[in-house]
Amino acid sequence: MENSSPNPNQTYPIAAHQRVCFIKNVVKAPNITIGDYTYYDDPIEPEGFERNVLYNFGDDKLIIGKFCSIATNVKFIMSGANHKLDGISTYPFPIFGHGWDKAMDKIMNLPSKGDTIIGNDVWLGYESVIMPGVKIGHGAIIAAKSVVTSDIPDFAIAGGNPARIIKQRFSDSVIAQLLEIKWWDWEIEKITRNIDKIMEGDISALRDAK
Repeated sequence: MENSSPNPNQTYPIAAHQRVCFIKNVVKAPNITIGDYTYYDDPIEPEGFERNVLYNFGDDKLIIGKFCSIATNVKFIMSGANHKLDGISTYPFPIFGHGWDKAMDKIMNLPSKGDTIIGNDVWLGYESVIMPGVKIGHGAIIAAKSVVTSDIPDFAIAGGNPARIIKQRFSDSVIAQLLEIKWWDWEIEKITRNIDKIMEGDISALRDAK
């Protein structure tokens, strides 16, 4: 059927591309939210995406938007990785028991930077690392092997360790229009009709899409 679209609820494998998985259908942790059509690419086990969300035993959330492209071995570090910094030692003695647990109160209330939020239509490059509490804007691109320690604005390209802004993908005026259009929130039928306009660089055509 000409205007049919992929099923966002399809579980792995996806026949058209067997190394990717729409990960909203395989993630089980209640604090992870994934939007429609966001995929994880991995030649070994794409349905195992959740193993890349590390130290996930705190109260913070990982929220990833729709139509995101997540490359192999991208890692998300959650706030559970943190150690308290206000004592002389950062070593977590109490977790080993045997009398050391008498100081369990000393490692409670670990520092948290809040939820990690990835916008819509974000491309996270190969083996990039996203640190706790980072916000990555819509349409952003993170270069391979980058370590993202601070927020990245909408439609920016960032890379390095720590990741720095390399350039904006579009002018300020075009970015403002894209954030107003929000094509990722269109009904899927409209997206399907206008795939060519979404993939091209003509903002006027996208704005006028029906």
